[in-house]
Amino acid sequence: MTSRDLTEPAYRALAATLRARIAEGRYRGGVRLPTESELSEEFGLSRQTVRRAFQDLVAEGAVYRVPGRGTFATEGSGRYLRQLGSIEDLMNLSADTTMEVVSPPRRQVDLDAAGRLRLDTDLVYRMAFRRYHDGTPFVLTTVWWPEAVARLVMDSPDVAAGASSTHTMIGLLEPHLRRPIVEAAQSITVASADAEVAAQLDCPVGHSMLRVDRLYSDADGSVVELAVSHFLPEHYTYRVTLRRSGN
Repeated sequence: MTSRDLTEPAYRALAATLRARIAEGRYRGGVRLPTESELSEEFGLSRQTVRRAFQDLVAEGAVYRVPGRGTFATEGSGRYLRQLGSIEDLMNLSADTTMEVVSPPRRQVDLDAAGRLRLDTDLVYRMAFRRYHDGTPFVLTTVWWPEAVARLVMDSPDVAAGASSTHTMIGLLEPHLRRPIVEAAQSITVASADAEVAAQLDCPVGHSMLRVDRLYSDADGSVVELAVSHFLPEHYTYRVTLRRSGN
């Protein structure tokens, strides 16, 4: 695990590490994952923490358990599975995916984006990137920023045309903000691939897509980013875990 893991619960950090190992193919072909005892010793965690990480991986379908034999990675069909339950989960999307910039930040007039960003001007900054899992592009994301936010990352090599990294955009952005991101208002709909989406994700125009819109706000309630993502449903599964409040 990395220094990033110190900012999130230990069981989530361990689950992310195991998820990344699974994505790398360490446990293909029926290779058993380490036992709770082995992981507890490797990472210096309690057995209860390791068990909680396994419970999350089982719940999202990444692994399955066979009594008396151990825990095994679920054989995938090339579909990327991501379980989200917090802002930290969104930032840690980079654990097992790669971001490639296809359109660097550019200043433009966009009435709709400016309205959703709650700006008193029609000028915004727009950029687009696609994300890969195991060498396969599975999502094209377009983001819009207020000018003051865009200028915080405009000169970063990670947002230049063709740049490739393991970052997430909000992960790049937040260290430069005066206040942390505390909310992501999200809507999920079905959409058809337009010419840009089709070209970037190598699918036919009109192909059915999963569209996810997110509006990120900081601790003062100011909107810092609008992100619209088009996912290939044959390569992506979205899952959210809901827990009763107070537990």
